[in-house]
Amino acid sequence: MKKIESIKGPFIPKDRIEYAAGSIVSQQLTYNQAGNITLFSFDEGQQLSEHTAPFDAVCQILEGTAEIHVGGEAYEVGENQMLIMPANVPHALYAKSAFKMLLIMIKG
Repeated sequence: MKKIESIKGPFIPKDRIEYAAGSIVSQQLTYNQAGNITLFSFDEGQQLSEHTAPFDAVCQILEGTAEIHVGGEAYEVGENQMLIMPANVPHALYAKSAFKMLLIMIKG
């Protein structure tokens, strides 16, 4: 995972990450003991298999549409929409088409 060293002033998150053919790209914007904020881009057909996290996570789609499964339910989440993935609940992400998202993990 690439970390963005310093961001000064306002920026548009979806412009800070590019797609890579056949891949998922991630860039960590910030990380500390309270949590982290990470940008992701998913090329079409890419996925994160079902897993759990010990903390709540907030996913905001910045571009495109994602299929996100949380606790056995599938959601189609589009641009500018958010979805909360509760701690310890299985979730998975699938790119029917390319999409970009911002993931905010809250520890505590």
